[in-house]
Amino acid sequence: QVHLVESGGGLVQAGGSLRLSCATSGRTFSDYAMGWFRQAAGKEREFVAAISGQTSVTYYEDSVKGRFTISRDNAKNTVYLQMNSLEPEDTAVYYCAAKIDYTGSRYYTGDYDYWGQGTQVTVSS
Repeated sequence: QVHLVESGGGLVQAGGSLRLSCATSGRTFSDYAMGWFRQAAGKEREFVAAISGQTSVTYYEDSVKGRFTISRDNAKNTVYLQMNSLEPEDTAVYYCAAKIDYTGSRYYTGDYDYWGQGTQVTVSS
């Protein structure tokens, strides 16, 4: 079992920045690829970014490339999402998720085994 807890969400003006954190516990953190997803009101949960377990290779959804950066600290069992140049369209509940590395699709919610409770990000125009 892996327990995930997100933090760092809040209200920010367009063009601003936020840094989300996801602290994990329970299993060997580096065995897991980590993903960030988001869900806006009335929409399906969508992929934002992912990072592999051992090698920290990163992947991004096209609309966040160049603005968001995913990273991980395996010593602290924590994954981060640095969000810059935020836009009102980024408003959503952001979730971190974990799956065994090299299994399934990093883009598909159904292939992740563990989820956090989510943190709200609101970007005002």
